[in-house]
Amino acid sequence: MSVGDHRLADAADRSEINDLLARVAQLADSGTPEEYLACFSDEPVWELVAAHGLPLDPQIVRGRESLLESVRDRRTAGVQGPGSHTCHAVQRAAVVVDGDSARADSIFLYYTHTDQTPLLAALGQYADEFVRVSGEWLLAKRTIRRD
Repeated sequence: MSVGDHRLADAADRSEINDLLARVAQLADSGTPEEYLACFSDEPVWELVAAHGLPLDPQIVRGRESLLESVRDRRTAGVQGPGSHTCHAVQRAAVVVDGDSARADSIFLYYTHTDQTPLLAALGQYADEFVRVSGEWLLAKRTIRRD
């Protein structure tokens, strides 16, 4: 692969990962739990390290079934999902690709009361790890920090 081809492939990978991050944010607010879960690898890790200002306790969730249960719990609590009047917004991530794995750091904004005057309820950082499976990028680990 030429240097130019490598740069194009790297740019395509970074673009696909940023699209995945946007899709995860959108599905957190408007998709089904199953659609959200489809963005994750077979053995995902979802970690909330610091939750200052968020209506959640720090936690580590491992595995698809546990993540699905956690998503349903957050929806029951009104933190995400259709009808919660929330919006997860993620800024374009700084992505580093290494073969079939990648990592990305981004800033998120979490709005509530989107059915009225939206309120910025939290701002924090995502530290994400990805794997490419059958040509598709999936989220393998998400660490959420709200210091």
